[in-house]
Amino acid sequence: MPSDYARIEQALVYIAGRVAEQPELDVVAREVGLSPFHFQKLFTRWVGVSPKKFLQYLTLERAKTCLTASASVLDAAYDSGLSGPGRLHDLFVAHEAVTPGEFKRRGAELTIAYGWADSPFGDALIMTTPRGICGLAFVAQDGREACFADMTGRWPLARFVESPAEVRRLARDVFADDPAARGRLKLVLYGTPWQIKVWEALLRIPLGALVSYEGLAEQVASLRASRAVGTAVGANPISYLVPCHRVIRKTGAISNYHWGRARKLALIGWEAAAAERRFAMAGE
Repeated sequence: MPSDYARIEQALVYIAGRVAEQPELDVVAREVGLSPFHFQKLFTRWVGVSPKKFLQYLTLERAKTCLTASASVLDAAYDSGLSGPGRLHDLFVAHEAVTPGEFKRRGAELTIAYGWADSPFGDALIMTTPRGICGLAFVAQDGREACFADMTGRWPLARFVESPAEVRRLARDVFADDPAARGRLKLVLYGTPWQIKVWEALLRIPLGALVSYEGLAEQVASLRASRAVGTAVGANPISYLVPCHRVIRKTGAISNYHWGRARKLALIGWEAAAAERRFAMAGE
């Protein structure tokens, strides 16, 4: 039987190809093999809003509005520190970067614990060291084996030890609704100095916000660096927590995600709903 996320992903793939048509609830429900009632109930349980509301978060108009505001959002984030212009809306975690020497050793003398975990966005692979989480990936259609090979290839000389209990404990905090739980997490960033600079910039993008590659490049270096920024964004090994999914094309198009376009749509829509709920709670 398909998981909740598998059903949602199937629906997102269908909707994403027909955004201009704005497909009705019963049409999407039929596509995923559910009655309209059960599909609406499943979708609302998964994200907290109706499919119609969720679709509004993914429209080109909303994406363009977010991009228009992105410059001021990032400026405010830089001015106020890494946690951004409002901790309430920020998926902020403590992090440290390895030294260039550690990075060049390609994982030699490093032990990485790993395991698989259920998440709101499907099957996830989490990797961690004594210093903190170093990898988080989502399983794509090519399965766990390909996902594991992709991630372990980033540290070819490391020793990998399966640790299901530790990963389950981490996953509870990674995917918790409570921001305080994520505050207990620590990340360790393995990359070149340039990559780490870009990944730290990603951490400054608040929950629910979207920025363009060009906008991110202007914050990190200059507009001319947008291609290099895009490459570093694509190399991010800690998905979700280092939110590379919040970077989209300047046209408003949502594409280019290592773990699949449907999952990027899911992450963006999920976070838009979460940001709206938190904003409403803060105003009460």
